Amino acid sequence: MTALNQLLIHALQENKITLPEPAIKKLVHYLELMKIWNRVFNLTTITEPHRMVYLHIIDSLSVQNFLHGKHMLDVGSGAGLPGIPLAIANPDQNWTLLDKNNKKTRFMTQAIAELGLTNATAIHSRCEDFHPSISFDSILSRAFGSLRMFVESTQHLLSEDGRFIAMKGKYPQDEINDLPAHIVLQQDVQLKVKGMDMERHVICFSKK
Repeated sequence: MTALNQLLIHALQENKITLPEPAIKKLVHYLELMKIWNRVFNLTTITEPHRMVYLHIIDSLSVQNFLHGKHMLDVGSGAGLPGIPLAIANPDQNWTLLDKNNKKTRFMTQAIAELGLTNATAIHSRCEDFHPSISFDSILSRAFGSLRMFVESTQHLLSEDGRFIAMKGKYPQDEINDLPAHIVLQQDVQLKVKGMDMERHVICFSKK
């Protein structure tokens, strides 16, 4: 067992996240792919194993209890976060990973192929230019800008009873106050992620 594998198993146990062994192996493989591609593509500044496990994997998986429905969209996915870890952990959900950066989309496409993820697809596009044949039950953002920008860029992609899910650091009170009038706040939860010394919130909202 590699050090990265041991580190991930400990982090999952510490945060009471239960995954089957094949999923854990895929998460480790994903981190290894990210380290290799990062030498050329500059996917992330977080490359130290402990921080990769907690800030890339555990942080991504921390929102899975807030997911709604089956069709998921991760906007501004970058290197595939949080979409790829969530797709690995939730094989019954269909994930679309959207990013306007061509190099990062190429990495996601290759990672999805190497990991054998049949429930994930990477798309190179701006949100405003993306008009798929389906709408999404949950739309996630991890590093997409303000909540208003998130809503205005993606609201045409949300299903009638769908949910926006924003991952934030400090509680974004000013951004919540700035949300459009047709948006209603559903949940705002401070996450308790063990092993991470940083503030994390999940903000869930929907159309009226």
